[in-house]
Amino acid sequence: MPGTDLSLLVDAALEAGKIASRYSGKEAKRWEKPDGAGPVTEADLAVNEMLEDTLPAARPDYGWLSEETEDSTDRLDRSRVFVIDPIDGTRSFAEGSRTWAHSLAICENGVTTAAVVYLPQRDMLFAAATGQGATLNGDLITVTDTANLTEAQVLAAKPNLNSTHWRGGQVPDFGRAYRPSLAYRMALVAQGRFNGMLTLRPSWEWDIAAGDLIIREAGGQCTDRFGAPLRFNNPQPKLSGVVAGGQLLHTKLSAALNPDSSGIPGH
Repeated sequence: MPGTDLSLLVDAALEAGKIASRYSGKEAKRWEKPDGAGPVTEADLAVNEMLEDTLPAARPDYGWLSEETEDSTDRLDRSRVFVIDPIDGTRSFAEGSRTWAHSLAICENGVTTAAVVYLPQRDMLFAAATGQGATLNGDLITVTDTANLTEAQVLAAKPNLNSTHWRGGQVPDFGRAYRPSLAYRMALVAQGRFNGMLTLRPSWEWDIAAGDLIIREAGGQCTDRFGAPLRFNNPQPKLSGVVAGGQLLHTKLSAALNPDSSGIPGH
C-alpha cells in the first residue's frame, strides 16, 4: 500500500506545482489569518481545493488534515489520514522566492508511510515510502552524519540559538543556515546537504509529517525536541518541535538540549 499511496502523492504534488506556478507570488492575492497565524494566498487555496477534491476521492476511507481546511474530528476515527500543507513557506511564495514546497503525507496509526516534498520552482521532488528508501527526482538519497557538533551544518532559525534552549545555557558551536520552508529544511537533511535541522517551537503536523519519513528512509533519525518519535493525527495537530539528522548528530544535539521546557521563550 505505501508504494501505491506514494504514486498517488507524487501525481498530486506535480499537479499542485502546476497550479501554484500559475500565480506570481508578489501579485497573488494575500490575506492574513486570524490570531497571527500567518499569511495565506489564493495559490494556497487553489492548491488545497485541488488536493481535497482529488486525494480523498482516490482513498475515501482516509481521513483529512490540511493547513487550509477547517479541521474536523472525523479524521481521528480513521487509521489512515492525509496530512497536507498545500504550500509550505507561504511568506517565501508571496515574496516571489522559489524556496517554497508542497508537503504531502499519508500516515497510518500515527506513523508516516508515504511522503512527498516538492519544490516546483527548483525542480526538486523528494519522495519516500516505508521500506523503500528516500529519493530526489528518482535517485536515492542518504543523510551525511557527524559526531562532532563543531563540524556540523545545521538548519535552524536564529531563535533556536537562545541559550535557554540548551543544557547549562551552552549553545553548541555548529554552523547554522536557514531556509523558509520547514519541509524543505527536512528534505535537505535527507539529501545530505546539511547534517541536521531543528526547530524547538511547537510545530504543526502538516509542516513535518512528510519530512519525517523522508529523513528516516534516508537513514537519519527524526524526533521531537525531547527525543520522542513523531506521531501524527493527534487531536491537537501540533508536536513539540523537531530534531533531525544522522544518527550520531541527532544523539549529540538531543543531549545538548535543555530537557526542561518550562519558561523557554516560544515554547
